[in-house]
Amino acid sequence: MRVTTTFKDDYEFQSVNEQGNVLDIDMYSGDEKKHMSPTQLLLSGLAACASVDLVQMLKKRKKTINGLTVVADGTRRDEHPRAFTHIVLTFTVNSPDVTEAEFEKMGHLAATKYCSVAGTLNAEVDHKFIVNRA
Repeated sequence: MRVTTTFKDDYEFQSVNEQGNVLDIDMYSGDEKKHMSPTQLLLSGLAACASVDLVQMLKKRKKTINGLTVVADGTRRDEHPRAFTHIVLTFTVNSPDVTEAEFEKMGHLAATKYCSVAGTLNAEVDHKFIVNRA
């Protein structure tokens, strides 16, 4: 899997995946913000990853899913690196036949065992640096 991220302006970047899908990213604050920041994208990726797994597990059990919302709240360190110290995922399902107990059990499995983004939060990251002179 590969994503290529390119500088657009001081606080703006663009990422493109191997299929050509484009995502704009910025690090502006408040009223200047046009796109998600990298840390917002991480929370979004975590919520989406756990959601996909959760929906598939519930559908495998023949449950009806009319809607699912996940709110990801992240707390970050004040010092650099401003990593997340705590993330809370709040899952809300709209379903006529999902019980609270199975929703909690499946949601926990989705978010902790099957979600590759959650598993990656503990991953070791290697770095390579290449300088091109123009």
